[in-house]
Amino acid sequence: MKNKAYIALGSNVGEKEENLAQAQKHIAMIADTKITRTSSIYQTVPWGKTDQDDFLNQVIEIETEFSPLQLLSVLLNIEINMGRQRKEKWGPRIIDLDILLYGEQTVDEPELKVPHPYLCERLFVLIPLLEINPDIVLPDGTNLKEVLIRVKARTDNKSIPNMLDLNKGSHIDTPKSGSRL
Repeated sequence: MKNKAYIALGSNVGEKEENLAQAQKHIAMIADTKITRTSSIYQTVPWGKTDQDDFLNQVIEIETEFSPLQLLSVLLNIEINMGRQRKEKWGPRIIDLDILLYGEQTVDEPELKVPHPYLCERLFVLIPLLEINPDIVLPDGTNLKEVLIRVKARTDNKSIPNMLDLNKGSHIDTPKSGSRL
């Protein structure tokens, strides 16, 4: 049975845009898994550890027959194969692949928490997630559009992700608090 999952992709080392593209190619090659939607790419200031280069982030929707833990294992292998080294929490990384949501399931295992524990705090995943599925709600019924409005209201403007216009190499302003996504 196919399950819908949402994966956050992030990179702030090397050719960031190419790293995101390579990660998508690896994910597309996973057996019994299909990428069904892809968000725009957003440039984001670092979260947690701020003395590093900006990130490029995006979210993809997939359909997969893997369990959440099997999917995590595959994603961690992709990170390793792409050269990810886990040296410090929230430090620079060539690629970061996080399971945000997995169907309507919740997972509470030592190695995996779904929904992602920081999903409702991070604009760099909320904005692209709502771009590809504006009606999404958490398994507990929490409306992510409402979460986005609250998080934007308490965030300074420089921390709001900018959508990249990859055809022109410029930025497109993202909607501010209270505006429609």
